[in-house]
Amino acid sequence: MNPSNNALTGIAFKVGSVLVFLVMTALVKAAEGVPLGQMVFFRSFFAILPVVVFLAWRGQLVEGVKTKYPLRHLARGLAGTAGMMFGFYALTQLPFAEATTLTYATPLIIVVLSALFMDEVVRLYRWSAVVLGLIGVVIISWPRLTLLTTGVDQEAAIGVGAAMMACLFSAIAMVQVRKLVQTEKSATIVLYFSVASSMISLVTLPFGWVVPSPQALFYLVMAGICGGIAQILLTESYRHADMSVIAPFEYTSLIFSIGIGFLVFGDVPTLHVIVGGLIVVGSALFVILRERQLGKAQPEKEMATPQG
Repeated sequence: MNPSNNALTGIAFKVGSVLVFLVMTALVKAAEGVPLGQMVFFRSFFAILPVVVFLAWRGQLVEGVKTKYPLRHLARGLAGTAGMMFGFYALTQLPFAEATTLTYATPLIIVVLSALFMDEVVRLYRWSAVVLGLIGVVIISWPRLTLLTTGVDQEAAIGVGAAMMACLFSAIAMVQVRKLVQTEKSATIVLYFSVASSMISLVTLPFGWVVPSPQALFYLVMAGICGGIAQILLTESYRHADMSVIAPFEYTSLIFSIGIGFLVFGDVPTLHVIVGGLIVVGSALFVILRERQLGKAQPEKEMATPQG
């Protein structure tokens, strides 16, 4: 497959996963009053359903549960669950805008880890796209970053620390996913993560779970299903392109959030949102155009190379 088309396929899967994850996050946010560990359990356990359907649809249900690397799946499950728990905790301690903004440090960490541990060649244009995207995120959220104006109390400081830990563990999990896709099916990776995360979250059961209301129960179940679908799309994205190519497209969730806010809730975007959004979109388009250029240059290089 043409390297450019391969990268664009990975980008498309990434953007799709971002959209579904956005729906999942909204559902989790709506399920108020549910303990952290219980949220993680529902988010993970009901993610198994779309994975099983996906495997059955492909006729790979039996084959999909087979793996030669159970310890790698366990390590990915531990890292992913830790990232999820820290991320949910940060949402309980910080305003939504601040917690969301802080999580966008994850692509930066992914690029660093992919360069250090995955031997991926990360050139200046990829670093530039990630940094520009992060700048756009900060511009969008700047008016709501109350930490910058009111100081940091103890709870807020813990929340910031939790958000940063969520970024680190999420990046570690994605590095592990990038390794697993070389030998494992996407659905297999998501299935083992969902099972591992469900089991790990059960450790929090003695610390107090509640009987959710019918509405909260619906939100949690749907969040799990959306999470499973989004994980499949995300894992597929890493099968088609380097993490450092895909990383900047994490920022597109802000653009989708702006659109949903305007169409559904009537929120009119501010100048900060417009300027920052243009920077985010520009950084993503920069990667696409660059990948197209590399894809066109590759065949020419092969034709110019002497054969045999």
